[in-house]
Amino acid sequence: MSAPLLSLDRVTIRYGAEPAVNGVDLAIAPGEIVTLIGPNGSGKTSIVRAALGLLAPDEGAVTTAPGLRIGYVPQDWHVEDTLPITVRRFLTLRGAKSKADLERALEEVGAAHVIDSPLQHLSGGESRRVLLARALLRDPDLLVLDEPMAAVDVTGRAELYRLIRLIRDRRGCGVLLVSHDLHLVMAETDRVLCLNRHVCCSGTPESVLAHPEYLALFGPRLGRELAVYTHHHDHDHDLHGRALEQGGCAPDGQGDGPGDV
Repeated sequence: MSAPLLSLDRVTIRYGAEPAVNGVDLAIAPGEIVTLIGPNGSGKTSIVRAALGLLAPDEGAVTTAPGLRIGYVPQDWHVEDTLPITVRRFLTLRGAKSKADLERALEEVGAAHVIDSPLQHLSGGESRRVLLARALLRDPDLLVLDEPMAAVDVTGRAELYRLIRLIRDRRGCGVLLVSHDLHLVMAETDRVLCLNRHVCCSGTPESVLAHPEYLALFGPRLGRELAVYTHHHDHDHDLHGRALEQGGCAPDGQGDGPGDV
């Protein structure tokens, strides 16, 4: 087995007397997609900050592979309407990149046509793809994606989760993903960690869904609602989520609706 790209060993983080994260173990191998789930306040953001080196744990250790390159997509991102910046300019802010590099990154995420568009004119799904392209420009060994589906509808989210898996398959990078979309992300993840300030349970998506601590945390009704969703992908979508060919399926047998990705 390959050495982990990132490992957390008994990590505890405190913001006061009570720990926000208590004794969490986590390891991500090359080519593995690991998803963190849990209610608000469960410590997911603290784990991401520790993984990025932005927060030192009070106890335990965070270890990264030598020379690890991390590409990061944040949860919250906003551009003021008065800020005149195009996608091309935004993607060059982290350092000089050739036009070919920018075009390749945007092509990989399905957003090549927005390279000269103002950021303010992008849809929610287009914005998330641009942020993903920005992360890929670092040629990352590890992608850290904190709720990367903000402002994207259910059809668009399914497409973006599939895109993340395709990027993983193509590049062989590891992925640490924080998501509330368990019913969507389950089909595209390898391993799930359920957090509630500590690791309640971990394993394959199917094993976590059946775990007593997961059911106790989310409740049987919500647990059933978060059953594994598989998007039977026999068609393509445009950047607004519209199917380009007939076919496909949606949760509960409903057809694809208009999207925002």
